[in-house]
Amino acid sequence: MLVLEEMERLSLEQVVFCQDRASGLRAVIAVHSTRLGPALGGCRMRPYATEQEAVLDAMRLARGMTYKAAVFGLDYGGGKAVIIGDPAKDKSAELFRTLGRYIGYMNGRYIAGVDQGTSVADMNEIAKETIYVTDTPGSVMATRDFAEEMTAYGVYVGIKASANAVFGTHVLRGRTVAVQGLGKVGLLLCRYLYEAGAKLIVADPDAQLVKLAVAAFGAAESEPDRIAFEPCDIFAPCALGGILNESSIPRLACRIVAGAASNQLGEEWHGELLQEREILYAPDFVINAGGLLITAREIQGGSEADLRRSVEAIDRVLRTVYRFARQTGIATSDAAGYLAERNLARA
Repeated sequence: MLVLEEMERLSLEQVVFCQDRASGLRAVIAVHSTRLGPALGGCRMRPYATEQEAVLDAMRLARGMTYKAAVFGLDYGGGKAVIIGDPAKDKSAELFRTLGRYIGYMNGRYIAGVDQGTSVADMNEIAKETIYVTDTPGSVMATRDFAEEMTAYGVYVGIKASANAVFGTHVLRGRTVAVQGLGKVGLLLCRYLYEAGAKLIVADPDAQLVKLAVAAFGAAESEPDRIAFEPCDIFAPCALGGILNESSIPRLACRIVAGAASNQLGEEWHGELLQEREILYAPDFVINAGGLLITAREIQGGSEADLRRSVEAIDRVLRTVYRFARQTGIATSDAAGYLAERNLARA
């Protein structure tokens, strides 16, 4: 991958490479856009197989954050930091403090927060070196897994909006939902769906999490590589991205795809394949925007009730996306991207 060419293709403003031998830090900070405001986005830590994978993940996730902020009318741009390493083995206070110094050098262009593989304690270390960080002790995020809860709640809101668009009602009782991935967000989403009366099919590489979902929610079991193709009303991908592609889409047996995973489309044009199959796709950067929405609201000084209400905007924005897609005849993924770009153009 040629980094500058990929930056041009994705319209990124900046990519910062961070390396520090003493702390073991190897990280990438991607800033997609600051046209609407400082780039807001989480800091994730994963044992990426290659440096190229890490760089591309940071770039695509940063762009998704820009589109999230733009489509919801927030005064923020999009960015993302990724740390190459195993969060179970490679974390240290000095590693995150070193990353904090790199973020500080950017002088407010990028604001970090909790993401996959990182925690409030990690953000606290970053905060010892820079003010440009959220989700620190004292914030709502520090009290419990509030970000994951609100992400799951937002996906639940989005699933109901999508069901209303396809079935004419937001009621989920009796609908079958296949949930791929039972991390914190996936399990919390299962709880919301179960309480709404949905029938669940679940899959995860961790057999203990599957057993938990079966016991708690009466879910049926599937396998991670098979669940996308189970007959169901709604498929909810809540694991890694790239699940929707030219190989998987022809095999889907659902009416709706609506889940928490980022970058669900392998390529942008795969949204058109879903449209051709008359499968409604809830664009990932809209339906999984709960974390960004509550962070933006908390920065403004909102209460916990305010934060929860802010997530309900997902219903309004998805309805707008679906309506625009119907009116123009384009895929919902393209419709959401167009609406985000339109707001960016007004900046």
